[in-house]
Amino acid sequence: MNFDVGIIGLGYVGLTLGTALAKCGLKVVGVEKREDIVSLVNSGKAHFTELGLEQIIKEQISSGNLIARNKFETSDHCKYFIITVGTPLGSDGKPRIDMIQSAVSEIVEQMDDGAIIIVRSTVEVGTTRNYVEEALKKTNKKYFLAMCPERTLEGDAIRELNTLPQIIGSDNQETLDKVSKLFMQLTNSIIYVNTYETAEVIKLVDNTYRDVQFAFGNEVARICDAVGVNAIEVIKAGKQNYPRTNVALPGLVGGPCLEKDPHIFNHSANKYGIDLDITKAARYVNEHHPAEVVSKLIEKCRTKKSEEKLKISFLGMAFKGKPLTDDLRGSMASFVLWEFQKKLPSANFGVYDPVVSKKNLETHYPNCIVFNNITDAANGADLIIITNNNEIFSHQNLNKLISFLSPDGFVFDFWNNFSDDPMAVNNKKYLSLGNFKDKKK
Repeated sequence: MNFDVGIIGLGYVGLTLGTALAKCGLKVVGVEKREDIVSLVNSGKAHFTELGLEQIIKEQISSGNLIARNKFETSDHCKYFIITVGTPLGSDGKPRIDMIQSAVSEIVEQMDDGAIIIVRSTVEVGTTRNYVEEALKKTNKKYFLAMCPERTLEGDAIRELNTLPQIIGSDNQETLDKVSKLFMQLTNSIIYVNTYETAEVIKLVDNTYRDVQFAFGNEVARICDAVGVNAIEVIKAGKQNYPRTNVALPGLVGGPCLEKDPHIFNHSANKYGIDLDITKAARYVNEHHPAEVVSKLIEKCRTKKSEEKLKISFLGMAFKGKPLTDDLRGSMASFVLWEFQKKLPSANFGVYDPVVSKKNLETHYPNCIVFNNITDAANGADLIIITNNNEIFSHQNLNKLISFLSPDGFVFDFWNNFSDDPMAVNNKKYLSLGNFKDKKK
């Protein structure tokens, strides 16, 4: 069967891109090893939450523009192959290459002479040239290779695929022209760069820059907690009508990209004898700061009642709450929960998330009660920990939420969801990141 595009990997990147291209009228086949995902897609469903995605999948499956398979069939022919497989870190903390190698092997077996191959996955610098291109050369077939990094925001991917500039990296003008014809089906905003490596570095720089920004916000929270001032007040007042300061607000920093891309960036630099000090320091802050907060929260909890009687409820387990996602990969909420469970093994823990399914929460947190709603989570709790920025939390009535707590209970908010609520300022039962101090009654 003839297809315009073959997508290898139907995760967040591959499924959104493949669906968007199918909506443009292209014939798209998505190859995914996980059989449950293939079945879901072919039945018109998405395996994750993404605004507007499932309706488009249904339409494109029905139209015949989109199909999912476990592997290419011998008779399949694709003009474009796009690699969108995940690139997690290995147990040694180094970037894994095996998923890229597997994807390239599938392409090598399937490609016709003149095929156009696009690397979309986030990779260590040099991967496109040293692994992908070397494998393609051995086929003795003509090919066109480009590196076009994924840049969309999870939860807003469909809109951003049609609005964000698409980076196309190659040192071959004919390749740039051919790849741009594909991406101009989505957007008129195309940026050409002269090498694969340039495109690879762009993606790593973009995400590492955000990680560094967030880390500085968390550093501000640390010093403000120590001094006894409000970090949100410091940051907001400091940048009001002042053009040279735009400090990020503090919070939990993780997710499937930020938990690994700075490590990939630094590992890439190490191969050239360079250690990226700021990159390393930022990741260290974002990975270790939550444990400092947990220690202070546990100390406060232990003054309330015995460990086995403590009820601690977590609100918001997805790695972020805005834009909406049900993605638990790299969630720092999980890290905070596990830190608590290690240090308070006899306490009673529960979780709630307005987007993540109850079944998924039960699978990921088998030693926790999974609550149906915020009220159940708050009822009788000694500590509520808000661990993402879903708007459902900031829209709660803080006093009402606190009224459900045990007599000595309190709320700790990693995301300062109530920072604009005047009732939160001096409420001794509400503490937040960068505002962890005893308050006046």
